Amino acid sequence: MSFYAHLLAATSSERDALLALPILRDALAGRVTLDEYRRFLGQAYHHVAHTVPLLMACGGRLPSRLEWLREAVAEYIEEELGHQRWILDDIRAAGGDADEVASGTPLPETELMVAYAYDSIARGNPVAFFGMVLVLEGTSVALATQAAGSLQQSLCLPRSAFRYLGSHGQLDQAHVGFYASLMDRLDDEHDRRAVVHAARMFYRLYASVFQALRPALPNAFAKAA
Repeated sequence: MSFYAHLLAATSSERDALLALPILRDALAGRVTLDEYRRFLGQAYHHVAHTVPLLMACGGRLPSRLEWLREAVAEYIEEELGHQRWILDDIRAAGGDADEVASGTPLPETELMVAYAYDSIARGNPVAFFGMVLVLEGTSVALATQAAGSLQQSLCLPRSAFRYLGSHGQLDQAHVGFYASLMDRLDDEHDRRAVVHAARMFYRLYASVFQALRPALPNAFAKAA
């Protein structure tokens, strides 16, 4: 079994749990409200804005034995530059306040996911960042394009409000083969374990972000404030 195939198998339960979330099923069926879509875009902005800095941090800490992976990171950086601005454009097209989002703070769940990404690179093995890549790109491939079509119809929004979902779904489909080839070149067991562990964690962290978009109960911290 290739390492990429092993990675998918080893993280299947976490992936299934994420994809089974009611808000994701509703997004595919076009049953998400406009406010929920705007909240999704807001949190997407707050983690996508860190994609390039995280890639740079990862590339800078990779050991010389993984120079080939550093070169791949450089390709990712080139492709990911400016994607957070797509999200701000989507927010404006959906009638939201992009400036407020850009100057605001993320939900705690989003902040924790981003913080864990930085911590994994700085404290642990920088290759762990590719666990986050698996989760974000894999989820995008599974959901983004279909959800964009369903939501555009149900929310009666222009196509310009779905550039991030539509473009990212297509881009990430193209990335799958490239990502798989990179993972299959990892021959160090420590590196492989780091990617599997990080992917499992990021599936859980990303699921918590989606769950926070539609809280079942009022937030106790918000009450206290």
